[in-house]
Amino acid sequence: MMAHLAELGARVDDVEQVVVRRQLVLGVLVTTEMADQVSSAARELANENSLSVRIEPVDTTPTERGLGVVVTVLAQVLSPVQLGAAATAIASAGGNIDRIVRLARYPVTAYELSVSGASIEALRPAVVDAAQRLGFDAALQAEGLGRRAQRLVVLDVDSTLIQDEVVELLADEVGCGAEVRSITERAMAGELDFEASLRARVGLLAGATEAMLQRVRDNVQLTPGARTFVRTLQRLGFRVAIVSGGFTFVTDALADSLGLDHAFANELEMRDGVATGELVGAIVDRARKAELLAHIAELEDIPLDQTVAVGDGANDLDMLALAGLGIAFNAKPVVSAAADTTVNVPFLDAILFVLGVRRSEVEAADDADGIEREDPPVAALRPSRPSSETA
Repeated sequence: MMAHLAELGARVDDVEQVVVRRQLVLGVLVTTEMADQVSSAARELANENSLSVRIEPVDTTPTERGLGVVVTVLAQVLSPVQLGAAATAIASAGGNIDRIVRLARYPVTAYELSVSGASIEALRPAVVDAAQRLGFDAALQAEGLGRRAQRLVVLDVDSTLIQDEVVELLADEVGCGAEVRSITERAMAGELDFEASLRARVGLLAGATEAMLQRVRDNVQLTPGARTFVRTLQRLGFRVAIVSGGFTFVTDALADSLGLDHAFANELEMRDGVATGELVGAIVDRARKAELLAHIAELEDIPLDQTVAVGDGANDLDMLALAGLGIAFNAKPVVSAAADTTVNVPFLDAILFVLGVRRSEVEAADDADGIEREDPPVAALRPSRPSSETA
């Protein structure tokens, strides 16, 4: 095609091509004074190669387009009804889907939709409403350099990076699990002041021994996909940090195990190898988490609009609001309502798809490094692949 156009002196103004299941669609925008000859050449090429061709004149005035909005939709299994609802919501807000790219098929299904014609402010209410009604996740981000410039991810720990609430694990060791869980639930729902609730829970931990702390460290369970998530971010050159309302005896171990760049948490006071029921230093609470995000960004010389924060509880709200992109991960309702984006699948590496990373890219990098697939439970949740597929 390009050879024919060159021979005819045509100017190529735009080219787009997509291949779906071996079906190729090629669009070429051409300016020429030899329209009949270009049309004949295109039809001849189509006949020789068993192609379909359509030729039509278009307005010579370039279409003015903004940078648009990227809408990422995902679910453990994304149904046609859910995907159709996302498209309907976009259309109802005046948007047009210019391109759809599949980011992942497992452990979740994720698609990235490039949308023009509507602002993110116009799109968000309609898309979020559809997502909430039909049970899928949707992330909306402005297209542009800023989205590709994110360089720092700051994670909450309990019920985010790990599946557990450390204070509850330690409370079980001490024998006050029920009392501590009751306080934790009310604090995470925003019903109690975090510092007061934390001090109350820590007071119940008086008498915990070093041996108990070690057992808790040994029993902490990473969230499925956590190692893949951190490893992939590090490959991409991100800095990765954790800030926790939990305790340093766990976060320090996680930082060493995962190779994290920064870790901040509360420190239990220990005397003669036994917890006193008090804390050492400043409390890592809701306000402090946001301060630490800003502090880490400053240390790394990274603008706040290039940061991502991930959390699940009310004490993460300030951090999520301050970051360039705040992600509520399997979060309490008050957090989901306030965050830029929600992710409600049980795999931490699903957040990579919100950042525009494809599952195939992650797996290719892991295969090249000889890294085995992580998190065996994920395999049981992958949709079975049919023996044949229809485009």
